[in-house]
Amino acid sequence: MVRFKNDDSAYVGRYLAVVADGMGGHAGGNVASASTVLDLVHLDRPDLDDDAVTVLADEIQAANSLLSELVTTSPELSGMGTTVTAMLLQGNKVALAHIGDSRAYRLKDDTFEQISVDHTFVQRLIDEGRLRPEEAETHPHKNVLMRVLGDVDASPELDLATFEVAAGEKWLLCSDGLNAVLRDDDIEAVLRGSRDIATAVDTLVELTLAGGSPDNVTVAIIEVAEISDEERAPAPSPAREPAPVTGGNPVQEAASASRSRDAAGTVPAAAGPETAAKDDADTEDPDQDRDAANPVRAEIIRRDLASRPHQLVGAAALATETGQIPIVTERSAERRAARMLMHKADDDTGDQPEEVQEPKKRRRWILVVVLAVIAALLASVLWVGYAWTQTRYYVGASENRVAIFNGVSQTLGPIKLSHVAETSNIPVDSLPEYWRGRVNDTVPARDLVHAEQIVDQLRGTAKAILCPQPANPSPSPSATALADALESTDDGAAVPANPCGGEQ
Repeated sequence: MVRFKNDDSAYVGRYLAVVADGMGGHAGGNVASASTVLDLVHLDRPDLDDDAVTVLADEIQAANSLLSELVTTSPELSGMGTTVTAMLLQGNKVALAHIGDSRAYRLKDDTFEQISVDHTFVQRLIDEGRLRPEEAETHPHKNVLMRVLGDVDASPELDLATFEVAAGEKWLLCSDGLNAVLRDDDIEAVLRGSRDIATAVDTLVELTLAGGSPDNVTVAIIEVAEISDEERAPAPSPAREPAPVTGGNPVQEAASASRSRDAAGTVPAAAGPETAAKDDADTEDPDQDRDAANPVRAEIIRRDLASRPHQLVGAAALATETGQIPIVTERSAERRAARMLMHKADDDTGDQPEEVQEPKKRRRWILVVVLAVIAALLASVLWVGYAWTQTRYYVGASENRVAIFNGVSQTLGPIKLSHVAETSNIPVDSLPEYWRGRVNDTVPARDLVHAEQIVDQLRGTAKAILCPQPANPSPSPSATALADALESTDDGAAVPANPCGGEQ
């Protein structure tokens, strides 16, 4: 069977190794795996902001979000997805993240074991005791995946683990095309018997194809080695040619190899001697003009990859070479480019080009401008609100006198939004119970004139009820004094203690 496209993608560098096996038929498998791998390559660096397993998990979830956006903008990609098995080195530990049925194996001393667990329907049946392992190979639903990245789950569940590594051990990441044909003991025999990991990769791929693999097969092998201080400074790497992996932490991925081939035995996009002639020919491809016009799509990623030894194979390598890197929107393009630009190359001397430093400076200025605009808007809103309150009036009580207030009766924390504009000579206690309650609760007014009218009405009410008229009115001097006081506009006019006369 001949496949006209490779849905697998893989990357191996000093600190990062990842294999992704895409699915989704003609439209989307290669897009899903290429997009995911290219979203992770910027992690191939020693200066991580957090522990490796957290960083790796967060970036894989971000890559999954990008796949969902791709489907939103390109509905023809609906249903696409990809497996991911990735390992990230930090010091003497390796973080492993896994989803799908690609696999991670570990060869350490006398032990060879499968580290990852397949997220397949048959594996679930095996775990539940409903299926024997030997029956899985012939099960009609053996290829049904239960967990993948893609547009089916906004936050897929990843298997995460951290391992301490030692010099001499080897790790193998592969797509299911390898283990579908070769048994685990065959894989172990090749790893132990090969003179180097590059030979082991080639042997495993050839054996898989000879065994009639029905699927693409991608293999990446990483060997851990102890390095000296002199070896930590890496030599500059050619832009598009793999180099031995050296340098880094005391325990480091000292050598790596990867290869991706389809069932027909062709090499769609492998970073190695088999594609050297193709690489030279690509420099004269007229499509380079398109890459130069939109550097975010390819040139920035190519430049970032050229800054360190690595191997990129499969759909991701083809996308990088042709410039057809999956991009959803300008936002996702800028996110990918910014991450590439902000990470220093491993052989950086500290003098970054101006174009690398510019995004950080620009980001700081943007933050300052945004904060200044927010502060100005907030100040404007507060001023407009306060100015509005000063157009409002209400009648209330101030020191047991009826008073006119300018503002609103509410407070803003400890800040009062009103002040006394005028104080009358009307005691609040002299008002009927109804009006006394109204004044204590505040009586809103349309404006100052309306507030003064309310006060005049209260003055008349207080004057009318304080001294009820007898059948033969004979106003006492104190009642006359009260009337005079209530009629007076002098705020200091005294109100008699017993305005209606009689004994106290």
